[in-house]
Amino acid sequence: MQIRFQPLDSETVRALRAGGPDAHGQPAERVRAEGGGNPCRHCLDFVPDGAEMLVCAHRPFPAPQPYAETGPIFLCAAACAPWAGQGVPPILRSGPDYLLKGYDARHRIVYGTGGVVAAAKVAARAEDLLARPEIAFVDVRSARNNCFQARIRRDV
Repeated sequence: MQIRFQPLDSETVRALRAGGPDAHGQPAERVRAEGGGNPCRHCLDFVPDGAEMLVCAHRPFPAPQPYAETGPIFLCAAACAPWAGQGVPPILRSGPDYLLKGYDARHRIVYGTGGVVAAAKVAARAEDLLARPEIAFVDVRSARNNCFQARIRRDV
């Protein structure tokens, strides 16, 4: 099975860059990236050190519901191309591990799928989860701060 790492959609990112509301109804904060450890959820690479970036609340689900976690994310403030690469994107190769959770088509967590996985095993764990028919997608989150990183889907 092939998998695809899905960035935030460009329409959402354009709206946030233009001052549109985040998941809490607020405009994104504009700050300077420090230290090179700020992962952009659109290009799935790191915001360059010293570059302007956006910090905003994001809910990677279509509507509020008990399993629709909301949390902070970073985005390049300047235009960047959405991730379209092959393999694991740069933002998921820098940390030691990540939290993966499988969700069904109703955007509900499939119990028993959540777990912290070594960075080198993210793709393999996602493939295992997506081999199960009840799992529609896998979300990757920070194992330290629970921030949303990317969504993984079957590549059809």
